[in-house]
Amino acid sequence: MNTNKEGLTAREKRFCAAMADGSNVREAARAAGYSQPDRAGAELMLRQDIAAELDARFAARAKNCRRMALAGYERLAFGSVSDAVRLMFEEDPLGGGFSGYDLFNVSEIRRPKDGAMEIKFFDRIRALEKLEAAVDDSETRLADFYSALMKSGEERDN
Repeated sequence: MNTNKEGLTAREKRFCAAMADGSNVREAARAAGYSQPDRAGAELMLRQDIAAELDARFAARAKNCRRMALAGYERLAFGSVSDAVRLMFEEDPLGGGFSGYDLFNVSEIRRPKDGAMEIKFFDRIRALEKLEAAVDDSETRLADFYSALMKSGEERDN
């Protein structure tokens, strides 16, 4: 296996970035500029330094997705519904499109045959429950870490 002791080259990093963005091995190697993407991709995937870089990128991506999900739940739980209410009272709501409205909390907009408008919102209580579960989970992990830290200190003292 050819491993680069100085770190990954710019092309290898482009390969890893493409893989982390969801490309398959051939597409990632082609995007990185390899002339024989099938062969190069297969060889790259066998290298430990490439595997470590991919692991780090996927872990960072998962952490970022978790942060984005929590931010979304916060917005659902605490966000304003004033733009949706304002939309209901517009004479021609579709005339100007929906730009300028913050409709993040809206799960559905319907216009029945009678001409009225129905707006359904996402469930704020469920969003709060998801946030609470995330906080409980992080507190549990922090408590587990602290407990392990204390045990390791006790073992070292003995």
